[in-house]
Amino acid sequence: MQRRKIGMNIARECQGEVMKVVHWAILMMTLLGTSVFAAEETKTAAFNAEEAIKTLRGETDLLWLVVASVLVFFMQAGFAYVETGFSRKKNAVNILMKNISDFLVGSLGYWLIGFSLMFGPHLLVGFGFGSPFMFEKLLEGADGKPIAFNYGFLFFQMVFAGTAATIVSGAMAERTKFISYVFFSLVCSAIIYPLFGSMVWSNLLDTNNTGWLAKMGFIDFAGSTVVHSLGGWMGLAGTIALGPRIGKFGSRHEVKPILGHNMSMSVLGMFILWFGWFGFNPGSTAVVKDGTFAIIAITTNLAACAGGVTAIVTSWLLFKRPDVSMVVNGILGGLVAITAGCNNVDAKGAVAIGAVAGILVVYCVLLLDWLKIDDPVGAVSVHGFCGAWGTIAIGLFANPKFGGGPTGILYGGDAGQLGVQALGAGVAFAWAFPISFLVFMFMKWMPFIGLRVPESEEIEGLDIIEHGIEAYPEET
Repeated sequence: MQRRKIGMNIARECQGEVMKVVHWAILMMTLLGTSVFAAEETKTAAFNAEEAIKTLRGETDLLWLVVASVLVFFMQAGFAYVETGFSRKKNAVNILMKNISDFLVGSLGYWLIGFSLMFGPHLLVGFGFGSPFMFEKLLEGADGKPIAFNYGFLFFQMVFAGTAATIVSGAMAERTKFISYVFFSLVCSAIIYPLFGSMVWSNLLDTNNTGWLAKMGFIDFAGSTVVHSLGGWMGLAGTIALGPRIGKFGSRHEVKPILGHNMSMSVLGMFILWFGWFGFNPGSTAVVKDGTFAIIAITTNLAACAGGVTAIVTSWLLFKRPDVSMVVNGILGGLVAITAGCNNVDAKGAVAIGAVAGILVVYCVLLLDWLKIDDPVGAVSVHGFCGAWGTIAIGLFANPKFGGGPTGILYGGDAGQLGVQALGAGVAFAWAFPISFLVFMFMKWMPFIGLRVPESEEIEGLDIIEHGIEAYPEET
């Protein structure tokens, strides 16, 4: 009996120990399962956070690109004001209509043809441009769904194309047929501008699609050459094809100034353009992640200020007074010049580039007058010559600490980059000027089109004859 009790006690103790082990096992399994589940939750949370950050960055970049595009679009108002103020009041409506119309037809032409020519897969290996009418392929993914960023990129490039087209308007002001100018704006935005742009910028949308100038190392970050010089050289072709305005040059070939009717408008337009340039240059980063756009904003502003100061000094020395028209163009010349290298130069370089541009503008205006080339607003001097200068200046002032690019001669580099920059600037002229001149002369020779308004219409003013309305109707 005693043995039986002892056995039962031992059994109970063993059972108790077994239950403890079972309880501990269940507890450990529960804890282990919880830990595994928690680890999985942590991994999922980390993955979701990473995806959220990536999405946020992409949407922020897209927002910045669209905001910058809107700023560049607003520059159209600046061009309209500058050109109208520099012109006579009898042609004010005509100037405004041309600035409206070139953006209308230019946007449609660039969307339909120009965008795919500029950024589509190259048809010619080594030189290359894309196929026309293929814009939808560039805006969709492999699944056929629209890519929002590509649409934002199209918007940005569309307003750039509009800028190149509207530069021509000022150089051809006060004597050009409205329909002829609108036709050229379409040709410019759909063909001339994008074909040159494909040589430099075609890899911006597809890194495997690089133009031949870009392969050589040519740098034009935001368009001193691709946009501004191209527009300036097209304007030069137009003003030569047209000839000077009636009364601009005397019988002895002396220059007779034809003053603009409202410098207040021109100054306001200059400030609008200056404001829009903070979208034009910083917006060319297309992204916000590294903050480079802030550096570009400073180099852009410093160049504009330096250009304005040297234009004041130069005009004061030459004309014994500070000429407000020269100062307006000096500021714009500084902005144009810094556009190519705004990402590759430091503050000192930006000031130097802008300062030279301010001087260059004044002397180029005088040079064109001496050559009997009538540019009513100074568009060729500001955009053509200053754009070329700013492009070449990268070979002198490029600082490798900024933009991770080449080293300019003044910072210890060799002349290689300077040569490439000069080549690119020269190619822009060799491309834009002769083709534009041929288009203008074709219209001039066609009797049913024509290029220049009749003499009587030019004397009376284009507003009444071409548009049937005056900008400043007399009070009755």
